Amino acid sequence: MKLSVSARAVVSGAVATAMLLAGGAVADAASTPPRPAAAPDIPLAGVKAHLSQLQSIATANGGNRAHGRPGYKASIDHIKAKLDAAGYTTTVQQFTASGRTGYNLIADWPGGDANQVVMAGSHLDSVSSGPGINDNGSGSAAVLETALAVSRAQYKPAKHLRFAWWGAEELGLVGSRHYVNRLATGDRSRIGAYLNFDMIGSPNPGYFVYDDDPAIEKTFKEYFSGLGVPTEIETEGDGRSDHAPFKSAGVPVGGLFTGASRTKTAAQAAKWGGTAGRAFDRCYHSSCDTTANIDDTALDRNSDAVAYAVWELSE
Repeated sequence: MKLSVSARAVVSGAVATAMLLAGGAVADAASTPPRPAAAPDIPLAGVKAHLSQLQSIATANGGNRAHGRPGYKASIDHIKAKLDAAGYTTTVQQFTASGRTGYNLIADWPGGDANQVVMAGSHLDSVSSGPGINDNGSGSAAVLETALAVSRAQYKPAKHLRFAWWGAEELGLVGSRHYVNRLATGDRSRIGAYLNFDMIGSPNPGYFVYDDDPAIEKTFKEYFSGLGVPTEIETEGDGRSDHAPFKSAGVPVGGLFTGASRTKTAAQAAKWGGTAGRAFDRCYHSSCDTTANIDDTALDRNSDAVAYAVWELSE
């Protein structure tokens, strides 16, 4: 059908308008930065492989990885080698506690805004009475596997990522306090979030979230809500792990915990499974805190939560 002159004019105007609108939409899309990729699934097998290595190190060094003992230094060396190979800039910070030399390991991922640092950490030392696989090989392994996932993805976050493994936590947060106390005021203010992971694979687990910084707390709760896993506020170890020096210095902090020596209640067992009337971790600070002292489901969920928070908070 042939259009009249007036009809052609109407159509031409409509086409022009549509093209203009489409062009505007394209321009708007082009000017909007893409949302960073979602956090990867952290492979449980990878986390457990790190735990097996920490167990082997303890077994070869008197059954523990305690501050000032050969097993602790071997643990630091093992993790540092993996991070160096993955492209991190690593720093070993030395300090003295109880007459023995201790070490912190700090790993920085290249890039991101150095004025906005997101930091995730865990203590690497065990007590002298055992290998410390849940306390705190679990947190240390999950943080390590998350750092390696950043490298595998060649993730380019807007903010700068830093990971840390602390020494002498079992002697009173010595390593993390040493680190924080030696930060210049400006460097402290650049840390926008410190995430702490201490005991995240307890064999009779709960799902506890620190209630310190509201934004960080919300991030973790969103993750577990997405799994349909209810959480509770962490109270058993509040202020007794390596987030405490950061919090005292004014750094926003948060973290996860699956329970230590306290007893799981009937209500908690109904909510999470496991055994009521039994400690979350019967091997807490004992020689039986081995690779057999880990709940795989809790370790898997919490390891994924580490990555989720790192990705979400570093955008």
